[in-house]
Amino acid sequence: MKMSELYPLKLRPALHVKVWGGRRLADMMGKRLLTAEPYGESWELHDTSVITNGPLRGNSLGDLARQYGADLLGAGNDPAAGLPLLAKLIDASDWLSIQVHPNDEQAGALEREPRGKTEAWVILHAEPGAQLVIGLQPGTTREQMAEAIRHNQLEALLVYAEVATGDVLYIPANTIHALGPGLLIYEIQQSSDVTYRLYDWGRLGLDGQPRELHIDKGVQVAELTSLPRLRQPENELLVDGEYFRSWRHELAGEALSIETEGRFQTLTCIAGSAQVESAEHDAINLGKGETSLIPACVPSFVIRGSGIVLRSGQG
Repeated sequence: MKMSELYPLKLRPALHVKVWGGRRLADMMGKRLLTAEPYGESWELHDTSVITNGPLRGNSLGDLARQYGADLLGAGNDPAAGLPLLAKLIDASDWLSIQVHPNDEQAGALEREPRGKTEAWVILHAEPGAQLVIGLQPGTTREQMAEAIRHNQLEALLVYAEVATGDVLYIPANTIHALGPGLLIYEIQQSSDVTYRLYDWGRLGLDGQPRELHIDKGVQVAELTSLPRLRQPENELLVDGEYFRSWRHELAGEALSIETEGRFQTLTCIAGSAQVESAEHDAINLGKGETSLIPACVPSFVIRGSGIVLRSGQG
């Protein structure tokens, strides 16, 4: 196959069991959960996602990134570093740990990793009273933060925000944050798993042992002067950030035509169904909870159907 023959790819995600997970990925997103364990994350777009349609069926996106380079990822991305973005569906049935991520420069210096982690959350479902942690009380010093963690008193310094379905939170690297119970979200982020866990509510992991904390590095990179802001977007554009942009397309039978402008796009259907079409390629159908990737070399595509699609691409 020549590079120019890349086509819209339908993806099989990687499912991850988490101590704080549940069953919403099955009940609300149609995922097939293979065991009775608590599933917390479905990695929709990632190097480990597997192609399920066409001649490239069975390959992972990581394999294709190395094989097709810029035709898949667009100019300016290093194929050896894999996909620059990671899209997830997350079921939080309990509090996630309080954590913070480094920025690009810090990830390189502290971990020798190619990128840090800025992310954004789109709230797909929120139980009444569901909350997030969005940082620490203004005026907290690094010394106070470290002392509170070591004495299991960080909860007293946290800033909580009540959240509703449809809310969006943009979370720059260095922001202290956590998802609370009763939430199903779509997350788009830089593809990095560098996480500094600051506090884990005193619980044990699935192996029965306390999960590791990363106090020194976490305190070093934490932003202590500002808090992110929850908002309800007023139009299709949900996130307009340095590393990624995300849109919400509500389809009602009409065709929506999109130019890729040489940048890959990922589409996740969160309600109803959608059909993705592009010139000279077979159409693909997306049901609720299914994701596709449009390679950068595909100049344009059309989405039609009766449902809601979240679309993300590089900023």
